[in-house]
Order: sequence, then structure tokens, then C-alpha cells
Amino acid sequence: MIDLVLADDPEGQRQRVDLGRIRAEAMEWGNDQRLLVRVAVTATTDSISQPGTNRRLPGVEYTSRRVISVGADSGDVVVLFQDQRNRLRASLNMGRVVDLLPQDVDHVLMTAWESDGVLGLHRVNINTGSAQIVERGTGSTYLWHTQSGVPVLRHDINTRGTMETVFARSPGETEWKLLRRSRVVDAPDFSWIAETERPGTVLVSARAEGEDTECIRELDLGSLAMGPAMSARPNRDVLYGLKDSAGKYVGAAYYGNRLEYEFSEPALAPVHAGLNRFFDDDCDVTLSDMDAERNRFMLHVTGPSEPGAWFFYDRTARAIVNVGAMLELDIDRLGKTETVSIRTRDGAELEAYLTAPPGGRPGPLVVLPHGGPEVRDMRTWNRQVQILAAQGWWVLRPNFRGSGGYGLAFAQQGWTRWGDRMQEDVEDAVAQVIAAKGLDADRVAIMGTSYGGYAALMGAVRRPELYKACIAICGLGDLPEILAWENREDDTPGKQIYDFWTKRIGDPAVMGPALEQASPRRRANEIACPVLLVHGVDDPIVPVIQSRRMRDALRSAGKTVELIEIEKHGHADWPASREKTLMARYIALLNQAFA
Repeated sequence: MIDLVLADDPEGQRQRVDLGRIRAEAMEWGNDQRLLVRVAVTATTDSISQPGTNRRLPGVEYTSRRVISVGADSGDVVVLFQDQRNRLRASLNMGRVVDLLPQDVDHVLMTAWESDGVLGLHRVNINTGSAQIVERGTGSTYLWHTQSGVPVLRHDINTRGTMETVFARSPGETEWKLLRRSRVVDAPDFSWIAETERPGTVLVSARAEGEDTECIRELDLGSLAMGPAMSARPNRDVLYGLKDSAGKYVGAAYYGNRLEYEFSEPALAPVHAGLNRFFDDDCDVTLSDMDAERNRFMLHVTGPSEPGAWFFYDRTARAIVNVGAMLELDIDRLGKTETVSIRTRDGAELEAYLTAPPGGRPGPLVVLPHGGPEVRDMRTWNRQVQILAAQGWWVLRPNFRGSGGYGLAFAQQGWTRWGDRMQEDVEDAVAQVIAAKGLDADRVAIMGTSYGGYAALMGAVRRPELYKACIAICGLGDLPEILAWENREDDTPGKQIYDFWTKRIGDPAVMGPALEQASPRRRANEIACPVLLVHGVDDPIVPVIQSRRMRDALRSAGKTVELIEIEKHGHADWPASREKTLMARYIALLNQAFA
């Protein structure tokens, strides 16, 4: 269902559009009369006879994505590309809008696959669904960015999907120029932000050579030169650029005590400060959209006790109206989260987030080191955290050295220190919060996903007397083996992804013995607590063999271990229904460990 809400009367009668048995994934106004909705339709192919037998092979489930245009007044639905039936039948994914073309209210730019297997950029009429091609990519193109409807950046990607090659050209030029190569999955450091009013100049997010933080800056499409950082913050990488409904840049987002903005329009700063106060300075208030007059705003609000809600704010009417919520939860049954400052054994200062169980009584502690590792935890909604807190347990999420978001120098402090400094930071955070809150030091467990799974296993190796249970989800168990796998799989020029990981984990040719010492699989006999391993069979980031060999090593050492393999899923990408079942298993293990 789609509900259309009148901005002049946001609490009044809503107009409902029934889309049928499809799933709406995203939506955006194409113009003031038509709403563009990306929808997903899941179906199953017919079963087929197996040659030479009377058996039939079952059908295969598949999901196709389309963009539909819905009339705000009439409710009529138009499928974009509907005049190209063969293309619709042959393409599963036709759901990406590249440019809303604010100056052309009847058209948008979208990508679609051509019959010869290359991606095309198309000008699509949102009233009729008809489309015309305007640009063809190469066999590896997956995205364009445009200025005033003209393609100015083209993104090509390698077969494995780990590295993109970005090409640029100024409006009026015909030849593409190589701009840079950038990682897609692992600590990406380049992204498109917005157009500018000057032809040939756009805004991007990048970390310049010799600079510590990633910032927004101008890019000259002719010379490929980047300008100085705009609105830079010490020790904070920019999250994204903020734009209004016409695509105009209005500020940069950072994460400090909560979500914060550096506005290019100073008048917006007190507006956002006032909205923060309205939500008790306890939530991340995202300015999801705003009109050209800066009078009406769509807000997305999330926080430790708020899984996500949408609000409409009208400055003239002095009204903030809740128009929708992801979940309606009883706040008294949720744990409260605080930011704690951690001082490590060598004097460094770190941030961590500590969530108390409802009521805040001292009790067991579950440590949740994040994945990445060059990402960071934030003081926002985390379903896993609240489920654990609901059991009466405290939950700790430390941003150890090696995390992302705090600048390159902070991340570099974790490079080649996977088995020691990064683990020590977690241990120091655990010791500090146990002492500060009077928690039960005899009932501590550790769990994590991806790098967090590695940190959980390595924590159980290093501190067998501390951790009473270990849960590793899609985790790494053997560093030399994962590096050898990366080397085999890397199809980038000059092995750039492999080079990325050897700089962070360590070069086997130089650090061979140290990498073995930092591999939980090779020290399985030192683990004392029960271990639960969970892994997607089709994981493209950490192969499932890492968990299988970790299980085998623990079994050979006579330890308590279980491996749950998730068929047809990858890197912790299973649906919420499966996650709910897994959370019940995690809770059962932790209850047993804490008994």
C-alpha cells in the first residue's frame, strides 16, 4: 500500500493506492503529480520434466525489480519501459533511477541492460513509460552520474564486484578520461555528492593524498583536479552530502555525539538544533528532504530506542507530524544507551557505546565488536543490541583502533595489529565498564560478525578466563588462508584488493609467523568456552571454509563447537525471519553460559 499525505493537512484523510502483491522498496517524487516507486515482484518458474525420467525438477524462485509511476490524484499506475516488452521480459533489475531531471518534469534518466549485455542510460517518460537510449556503457559499466542530464562520471566494475574504475568528462566532451580506481566493498574512499551550478564542476567525497579525513570537495571534470576540503572536521570522515528536493547541495553530514551537519546555508543550523531538542537530544535526526524555500522538511528519526520513524515538519505552521513508524515499541522495555570514553593501557582515548538492560541492574555483559574493521558503530538503533538487553544483559560496542570514520590515522593504528592492539582495545573497554558499572566479571560473552567474528574468536583465544561463550558469524579463523584466498580471487590490476588487505592484516612474506599466531584456528586448543559458528554457504566476502576449518580445529582439540550453515545466503544477508531463529539460538547459548 502507498498512502499519499497532503502537506497542507498532514493529519487529515490519506489517499491509499493498492499496489497488489508486490513489495515497495523505495520511492521518490518524479514531479508534483507522479510518484516513482521501485517495486520487487517475487515469483517461481514452472517445474520442468527431467529428460529420461518421470520426475519433474522444481521451479526456481526469482525476484524482478521495476519502477512504476503512480498518479497522485488519479492513482493510475504506469510501468516505466512498458513500451519495451522484450526488455522487460529479459531483465530482472530495471529499478535504478540515475537522475530525476528537476528541469524536465516529464522525464528521468534510468539504466537498463541492452540486448548485447552492456548497460544503457535511457531517458524515460514518467507519464507514458516510453524510453529512449541516450548513452551506452562498456561491458563492465554499472552506473553513471550526470550534470544537468548529461553523463559526466561513468563507473565500471570488475567481475568480482570489489573495485570500480571511474571515468570523467566535461559536458560537451566526447571522450572519457580515467579519474581513479576506488574500492567498492572495503573502506571505499570516493563517492558522488551533487552537481553544482557551474558546468564542468561537481561535488564528490574523497580523501586527498596526505590528508587524514575524507571530505567533500569540488572536482573539475576538465582537468580532473580536486579542490580543497569543504567543511572538514578533525578526526571525523564525512558520511554523505545533504541535498534539497532539487538536488542542490546544502551541507555535509558527520557523526559526533549524534548525527550532525555542517551546513553551507548557516540559517539551517538552528533549525536542525531545534529539531534535536524536540527529540530530547537523544536521536539522529536526518533531514531526508526539504523544499526550495527551506520551509517544509521530511525527517527520518532513529536512535538507541527508536528503530526509525518519519516526521513531516512545517516551519510556517509550527507543526511536526509523525507520518509513519517502522515499529511501535514500548520504550520502557528497551535498554538505554550511553557513550563512554575508554582509556586504553597505552593511553589512547576511544569511544564505545554501552547499553543497559531495562532497569539498569548490574549483570552479565555481552561484547559486540563491529565488522569491517574500517567501519564504526554509532549510537543509533541496533536490533541485535536491544534483543540482548531485553534478556537482562549489558551490551558493549567499542570503536577500537582500526575502526573507520575517525580519519585515516586512527584506522592505521590497527593495521597489522589484528591479533594484539585491536584485541587489547576491546579488552580494556570490557575491564573499564565492568569496573564502572559493577557488572558480573564472571559472566561475560563475546559475539560479532565478519571482522567482529574474528575478534570474538581471537578474544576467546587470548582471554579464556574472561569469556564464557563465543559466537562468530561469518568470521575469519585463519589469516594466512584468507590472504591466500584474496590473492587467488583478486582480478584487479596490480592486485589492488590483495594489496589493501596485506597493508591492514599483514604481508605473509614478512609477517608469516605473526599471522599464524594471530589466527584463532591455529590456537583452537587455547579456547575454553563453547563456540557457536554461523556462516552463509555462498559468502563472497569471507568463504564458508573459514568457519568449517575453525569448527574442525575446535573438534580436534576436544572443544565444544557447533557450526550452522545458512544455505543460499552469503555474508550475513539472510532475512529477518531467519535472523529471529538464529537470535533464539544465541540467547539459548548465552543463557547456558551465564547460568
